[in-house]
Amino acid sequence: MDHSADAHRTDLMTITRFVLNEQSKHPESRGDFTILLSHIVLGCKFVCTAVNKAGLAKLIGLAGETNIQGEEQKKLDVLSNEVFIKALVSSGRTCILVSEENEDAIIVEPSKRGKYCVVFDPLDGSSNIDCGVSIGTIFGIYTLADVHEPTVEDVLLPGKKMVAAGYCMYGSSCTLVLSTGAGVNGFTLDPSLGEFILTHPDIKIPNKGKIYSVNEGNAKNWDGPTAAYVEKCKFPEDGSSPKSLRYIGSMVADVHRTLLYGGIFLYPGDKKNPNGKLRVLYEVFPMSFLMEQAGGQSFTGKERALDLVPTKLHERSPIFLGSYDEVEEIKALYAAEGEEE
Repeated sequence: MDHSADAHRTDLMTITRFVLNEQSKHPESRGDFTILLSHIVLGCKFVCTAVNKAGLAKLIGLAGETNIQGEEQKKLDVLSNEVFIKALVSSGRTCILVSEENEDAIIVEPSKRGKYCVVFDPLDGSSNIDCGVSIGTIFGIYTLADVHEPTVEDVLLPGKKMVAAGYCMYGSSCTLVLSTGAGVNGFTLDPSLGEFILTHPDIKIPNKGKIYSVNEGNAKNWDGPTAAYVEKCKFPEDGSSPKSLRYIGSMVADVHRTLLYGGIFLYPGDKKNPNGKLRVLYEVFPMSFLMEQAGGQSFTGKERALDLVPTKLHERSPIFLGSYDEVEEIKALYAAEGEEE
């Protein structure tokens, strides 16, 4: 990438311009989605600023409460959650919101309602704030099929019904990765302009990768196929070089690296947590949606992740996502185990 030439570019593709261009391809569109997205982008900018100031503003201590997942809440979690709820409600384009931090779904008051349902994790990986590791916001968007009083059932849908998904990573730079169902694009926040600029157009994940990402501390509790796959990564039988292990412990950062460099990200179920630890609606689905849009795959150990039908808001699922060929290998190992049984 020619950075010196980039510094003098005047034809910048901002995220707003990009989304408006996409909108113009659909003459029937009324701009509702564009407005909703601009409110999500504003929320991301706000949280990015808060994360950058966290140490100075004493925002990083524990807020003293525990969220419904039993995790001690950080002050930034609370702040980010409020920011996104207010941004989404004030867009006037949402009817139901599901946040990782709220036990129940938030039904938007009738006067501010629109047709979109948004599921989100306002600050994923927030336990990493104190040590400066990348954290992020994950979101997915569904459309209400028809005009009716919204209920929880409106968001308990398989991931393949999502119309858009994305994440914003707050790290060495602030990066927003988005798919509206026609490929994946990455935008980076230019702090001097206060705008997200298209820096990673049409992201495609390599078919194979040299990196695997998993918490090996859980290895003693893994099932057969997961253990066999990781063993194969470390001791390949075909004479090829072993894969490198990279595990940050912040889903946004691990998935972002997997998306750009290829490889596989695993959070399997195990004896201690048979359903894994990642939540279906606002972690597994959005990341799986992005992975498939970039040419990769996502698998739960039983089925394609986006085919899973959740039965409750904060349901969890094992997940294997990444390069197409790597996920094929995992699928083959689970299929073989199924035949043996």
